Amino acid sequence: MTRHVDVLIIGAGLSGIGVACHLTREQTGRSYAILERRTAIGGTWDLFRYPGIRSDSDMMTFGYGFRPWIGTKVLADGPSIRQYVEDTAEEYGVKEHIHFGRKVTTARWSSAENIWTVEALDEQTGAVETFTSNFLVGCTGYYDYDNGYRPEFPGEADFGGQIVHPQHWPEDLDYRGKRVVVIGSGATAITLVPAMSKDAAHVTMLQRSPTYITALPADDPVAVGMKLARVPAAIAYRAGRARNIALQRASFQLSRTNPAASRKVLLAAVRLQLGSKIDMRHFTPSYNPWDQRLCVVPSGDLFKVLRSGEASIVTDRIETFTETGIRLASGEELPADIVISATGLRVQMLGGATLEVDGEPVVTRDRVVYKGALLDGIPNALMVLGYTNASWTLKADLAAEYFCRILNHMKARGYTKMVAVAEEADRSTESVMGGALTSGYIQRGDAVMPRQGARGPWQVINNYFRDRKMLRKEPIEDGVLTFSHPEAEAVVRPLAAKRTA
Repeated sequence: MTRHVDVLIIGAGLSGIGVACHLTREQTGRSYAILERRTAIGGTWDLFRYPGIRSDSDMMTFGYGFRPWIGTKVLADGPSIRQYVEDTAEEYGVKEHIHFGRKVTTARWSSAENIWTVEALDEQTGAVETFTSNFLVGCTGYYDYDNGYRPEFPGEADFGGQIVHPQHWPEDLDYRGKRVVVIGSGATAITLVPAMSKDAAHVTMLQRSPTYITALPADDPVAVGMKLARVPAAIAYRAGRARNIALQRASFQLSRTNPAASRKVLLAAVRLQLGSKIDMRHFTPSYNPWDQRLCVVPSGDLFKVLRSGEASIVTDRIETFTETGIRLASGEELPADIVISATGLRVQMLGGATLEVDGEPVVTRDRVVYKGALLDGIPNALMVLGYTNASWTLKADLAAEYFCRILNHMKARGYTKMVAVAEEADRSTESVMGGALTSGYIQRGDAVMPRQGARGPWQVINNYFRDRKMLRKEPIEDGVLTFSHPEAEAVVRPLAAKRTA
């Protein structure tokens, strides 16, 4: 049986639920369905279940712009975020549109039929189901949900303990009274170390190189004050959100215009947290701030367990695993009963599904992104990619609003097809993310990530204020995004429109 909807959304995580809500909020009048591989709403926040799992962005900006995050926590735990997404879906009647347990394998566009045909595997029954739609929306993020990045460690077969990747955390893992080594220096590692230190005999964070880390208060003092003053939640949320967006942007701009000053400020703050007992070399990266994503810790929890001695930090390279732990290049041996490989993620697009346009396979790496939302040459499709230097949801919200503007524009003018096609002068070899950050997972993902362009709306500069103006206010028909009527394939290009140079 083939099921048809106007809009087919792949993924029921933060982005997918957001797009579905916007379809209703912006009164598009379009029918929709969501295909979700997992058996619950939440995406990343349903997948990751390791101790301490939390956001790495403040909740005033990580929450949806249209639905206040009610609470004072700056960084929220995973279960709370998952509940927030589920409650949002419930409020907007989204859940009844979700087909759970469906792994999308292929999405094909036919210009002759002006339609998307999507095949999905029901992983419970093994049946292949077919869905068709006028529009396709990719809300899968860019993680490989099946496999995290897990390098092969020399001698690991000799290790007598257990090696665990956080992406596949065993429900029955008992680390009480155990010696734990967490390999990594990113957001996952700095979350795991204080969370596991409460019950483990000792936790050691083993990193190859340091990361910039900053402490934030566990509770937002301004949000607490507004709550005590009984300021309406919606007003408090809007005010806090505007403030935090401005602070995020100012911090990023400082790191780009004056990296030396930014570095000095960040390291001075860490020094105050650590005291004199811990060597600052473990927290002094070789790169400039925001060459990789800045890591944040609530109330300095990581620094607290390091000061107390419940945890320690080592900067070195692994020579080999031994039966009882890890021997380092320096000759030091770290005893371990459990090793957590917080070594990062693998990158893939559209959840690993195959994408085709008129029978030709689409190589996403060869495509340029238009306005950070559409892929060049792919008709009637939106690809939601959040910010790398700010909260993911800020961009996801804007992309969803822009998509709804397009849908309403097309309905008003009788268009059935839209597509943005890049000229040679628009193209570049730079990844849509590679120019912003140098993190390992981004470098590894370069083989599949789309490119960003050399000019105009093809450039991805990760600036919320610029994107807000461009996606909410600028004309839909700009001479780059083109439209077709149902029966005439003649491209509609308003005479007044000019290509953005």
